[in-house]
Amino acid sequence: MSITIIGVGFIALALGAIGGYFYRKQVASKDANSIEAIAEKRLVEVKNKEQEILLEAKKESIKIIDAAKKDEEDRRAEIKKMQERVEQRENMFDKQLLSFEEEKTKLQGKVEELKLIKERIDAAKLEVDKKLQEVANMSKEEAKELVFKRMEEESAEELVNRKIKLDRTADEELQGKAREIIINAMERTASSHASETTSTAVELPSDEMKGRIIGKEGRNIKMIEKITGCELIIDETPGLILISSFSPIRRRVCKLAIDKLIKDGRIQPAKIEEMVEEAKRELAVDIQKAGEEALHKLGIVGLDPKLIGIVGRLKYRTSYGQNVLNHSMEVAWLAGMMAEELGIDVSLARKAGFFHDIGKAVDQESQGTHPQIGYTILKKFNMHEDVAQVALTHHDPNPPLLLTKIVMAADAISASRTGARRDTYEQYVARLEELEKTAKDFPGVDKVYAIQAGREIRVFVDSGKIDDYQSYNLAKDIARKIESELQYPGEIRVMIIRETRVIEYAR
Repeated sequence: MSITIIGVGFIALALGAIGGYFYRKQVASKDANSIEAIAEKRLVEVKNKEQEILLEAKKESIKIIDAAKKDEEDRRAEIKKMQERVEQRENMFDKQLLSFEEEKTKLQGKVEELKLIKERIDAAKLEVDKKLQEVANMSKEEAKELVFKRMEEESAEELVNRKIKLDRTADEELQGKAREIIINAMERTASSHASETTSTAVELPSDEMKGRIIGKEGRNIKMIEKITGCELIIDETPGLILISSFSPIRRRVCKLAIDKLIKDGRIQPAKIEEMVEEAKRELAVDIQKAGEEALHKLGIVGLDPKLIGIVGRLKYRTSYGQNVLNHSMEVAWLAGMMAEELGIDVSLARKAGFFHDIGKAVDQESQGTHPQIGYTILKKFNMHEDVAQVALTHHDPNPPLLLTKIVMAADAISASRTGARRDTYEQYVARLEELEKTAKDFPGVDKVYAIQAGREIRVFVDSGKIDDYQSYNLAKDIARKIESELQYPGEIRVMIIRETRVIEYAR
């Protein structure tokens, strides 16, 4: 019984397995049919899309081909038109060439005719000349000489009168032109001249600073006056002191030193010496800068720095109260303007005008007149020969160069401007310079400063060469020499200053 049941179970299990297999196969077949259908559908869609793209591409290619054909036809038409125009021009040129050839042939024929006519005329002239010589019994040259001689005799007086009239007219025209050139140059140069004085004002931050500058028992002010050669004038004017000296360089050094002392605040003899030395160095830089600026304004370049430094010294040099650097620049502009009117090298004229008084920069330290010194300086720095000659001859009554005459005219214009120069100031400066020179000629004298408008001179002597006893004798000798050689109002105080300094270092 149990075996039967087991057998039946196995049979049932086998039947279930077989049924399940066929059922799964049927389901799988359905799924496969569904995927294939989808794939086939998509394949159809792709083919349709491909057909559409191909149709569009064909249409587009047909359009491009049609456009290319049309463009080609247009180009061919344009080329054809151009060829027609070229052919027309060639035909026209051919016709013109034929016409020119015909004209050339005609002209050549006329030239030949003219040659023949000229030959006949020349032959006729020779025949006439021959007959005239036979009749007059003289050659052609003799006849010309006779005619000219008679014309000269008949017209001699008329020719002289005509020459005088032409000379007078030319002189009047040239003088008028010269006046016009000079007046135009004067009108175009409107430089003003500030009056030069012998004093410089220094502003103080407070009146208390006056006492500090004076120092205890006046030691600070004495020290400043001693080493700068200037006189400090301290009056009741609030916030102001005056520096008095005929030398612009000394006044400038003194002012710079006082400004530095005020800014530093430590006003004492040692500091005063330090600031004066620093002011001298600063002034040297300022002189170089002044020379560079002046040359830059005039467009003069390529000069030696030493020559530029000499130019800068003119800023602190006056001539009859007129600043020489400003005067030189003005003369340069005026000379350039006149040279331009006359058709002369403007750059060279400006150089000549600017450097004509260069000798005045060092004439107080060198022997000779400022024209000679100026010529030497310019030759030393390889300046143009004409420029050097102008510096040498600009005071000559009959200078050899036209350029010198132009500079002389410009110099006269600048110097004659109202208020430009003052003889009294120049005489005053010359008197003080002569006073200093008189005292400096003695042996052992180091420095000499004239102060108080020339009423006092301070003489610094070398302590190694002059002792105390010799100082008394030196003061008397200087006073006697001043009395015998110079003319002056009142009296002049001679002060000999002898100072011994011993310096050692603790290390």
